[in-house]
Amino acid sequence: MHNYGQYKDKKILIIGGTGTIGYHLIHRLLTEQPEVIRIYSRDEHKQYEMGIEFREFSKRLRFLIGDVRDQRRLSRAMEGVDYVFHLAAMKHVPSCEYNPFEAVQTNVLGTQNVIQAALENNVTKVLFTSTDKAISPTNTYGATKLTAERLISAAENQKGSKVTVFSSVRFGNVMGSRGSVIPLFKKQILEDGSITVTDTNMLRYMMTPSQAIELILEANDRAQGGEVFVLKMPVIKIGDLAEVIIEIVKERYQINSEVRIHNIGLRPGEKRYEELMTFEEKLIAEEELNMYIIPSVYQVNPSLNTLFPTDSHANLNPIHKSLIRDWIMQENLI
Repeated sequence: MHNYGQYKDKKILIIGGTGTIGYHLIHRLLTEQPEVIRIYSRDEHKQYEMGIEFREFSKRLRFLIGDVRDQRRLSRAMEGVDYVFHLAAMKHVPSCEYNPFEAVQTNVLGTQNVIQAALENNVTKVLFTSTDKAISPTNTYGATKLTAERLISAAENQKGSKVTVFSSVRFGNVMGSRGSVIPLFKKQILEDGSITVTDTNMLRYMMTPSQAIELILEANDRAQGGEVFVLKMPVIKIGDLAEVIIEIVKERYQINSEVRIHNIGLRPGEKRYEELMTFEEKLIAEEELNMYIIPSVYQVNPSLNTLFPTDSHANLNPIHKSLIRDWIMQENLI
């Protein structure tokens, strides 16, 4: 685990901090000895539960009720803050499809509110967490996250004399996160004795919470302004993931009966395969060990070209089921 040093004795604001990523980010940042971490979210009960879980660090944590739609409240929350991690979003695809303007207000207008509040308070760095669904979006969620990404990149070029550095990090599904398939599959096995999947051949980029957090911190450390950091993620076949979870749950709960997997088809706006970058982004991205760095469109070096000359879903090789099992067990996701 790399020690970054830049967070020691600093003030940090985590917007949407009571979610899965927020929980793991707080846990990790506390090892960096910040002066304070402010946790900003709408969920009073989750803040209460988090306060109990992190009670030994109560002197370093502050819980603020607020919504990204409320710029005045955001601005107050950012007073004196050095680093902002913007994790808040409406993220469930069906919910965003059914309530598109609600998704716009949270994911798009909320991000602009974060930008404005950060500029007003001279925040050092703002990191926005995006998603692979922002690439060639086929649903409202992806479209709003793409727009938010562009707002963050554009903020870098519209900030005038302000010092704030804006950047985004783009990743896929985080294993075990709230609303993800692992807790859902476990619940279905225990309650129904079967699992429903949209398509067993569906491929998804996935990573463990620990991998996601370390790469978020690395991206924030390296951010110069306007970049989108695309984290390298393994590809998992949903059918393989379902089989591994069935195996683990049957072992753990001593279930002897057969657990069936039912294909129910894609939901509205859902893709069979996700993408990490557009073809155009691949032409300008710089490849690093753990990530690709897409420079701001206003800062592209014309000499950079062809990171990937071609792209095909046939070249996506899902990781082996044994590695999926190892990750789930190591992170205690079931």
